[in-house]
Amino acid sequence: MNYKNRILNLFTNGYLTTKEVTDNNIPKIYLTKLIEENKIERVSRGVYIKKDELVDDFIILQSKSRNAIYSNTTALYLHGLSDRIPIKYDITINSGYNGALQREDNVNLFYTKKELLNLGVMNYKLDSGNIIKVYDLDKTICDIIKNKKRIDAEIYNKAIREYFYSKKKNTLKLYDYAKKMN
Repeated sequence: MNYKNRILNLFTNGYLTTKEVTDNNIPKIYLTKLIEENKIERVSRGVYIKKDELVDDFIILQSKSRNAIYSNTTALYLHGLSDRIPIKYDITINSGYNGALQREDNVNLFYTKKELLNLGVMNYKLDSGNIIKVYDLDKTICDIIKNKKRIDAEIYNKAIREYFYSKKKNTLKLYDYAKKMN
């Protein structure tokens, strides 16, 4: 099997990264050749899709930093506590971060201490089958309380109300997160 076919077979759920290509000992020049042949498209630095696939902003933005975690109102939307589709994505990143996400117009960055970054992180499966990192429901509630001034009042009130009537809530976990986050 030639390199181009090997690359096309590496796509999972429509996406491929340069790292996956180099990990399979395929020269990166073949990515360029597939782009020139109009078989794949570069959607972000190091991220490619097959030509007829739809671009998923969740995947693209998270590919820009391995520490990026969807949080606050974006996490509320993913957990079903908000019906507003994010125009700007809320992403939490470690303090001191200096990277590509800071230059994105459709991102609200939140910063946290490195030791708290992975507190409450879960894998979330999108409808496309792709997996993204997002804070669980209890950590998201702690985040919106902490960032209340940056959250729309209507979204905030609705989320708090729905959380406390929800069967998914875990008040012990909520208390534990709140204690760790001060």
